[in-house]
Amino acid sequence: MVRRWAPALVLGGVWWWAVLRLLLEPQHAGLVEGAVAAGGWGLSLLPVHVAATVRPERVAEEPDESGATDISP
Repeated sequence: MVRRWAPALVLGGVWWWAVLRLLLEPQHAGLVEGAVAAGGWGLSLLPVHVAATVRPERVAEEPDESGATDISP
């Protein structure tokens, strides 16, 4: 689990560093800070909440959430 969250936290920290540097010291911020801030903002626009999920098929005799069983062949 640490392997999954560590890169996300590091990249999030780098993004915040770039954004704060652009806001607090715009005269010293350069191309790298602008690219990191714009790239992170662009990634936030991806519609990841629309991604399809893979669900296992249920067996015909297995009851669904309502308690009914599927009797079709």
